[in-house]
Amino acid sequence: MDSKLLARLGAIVFVAIAITMTAIEMARAPEPPRGESAAIADISASTDPLLIELRRCQSLGQAGASDADCLRAWAENRRRFLAPGARPAARIPDGAIPMEN
Repeated sequence: MDSKLLARLGAIVFVAIAITMTAIEMARAPEPPRGESAAIADISASTDPLLIELRRCQSLGQAGASDADCLRAWAENRRRFLAPGARPAARIPDGAIPMEN
């Protein structure tokens, strides 16, 4: 067999497979949207007033940058986060993979 013919045949097979896979993917029914992730659900179920205030500030969007209560909440969050030996108050999801050093 000629090498040009073999290359053309390979290209035709590749294109045919690509078209077939595209048609199969387009024929699939869309997956239903997933619910809230476990981490978000745990935070919203928490009774920590700081987390509740941070959620409120997040919902304000750009207006949160000028809200005095939001500025105080973010300052407290930074203080907690940057404190020596700080640990997150929320539980780490079970599916999380620990990072190795």
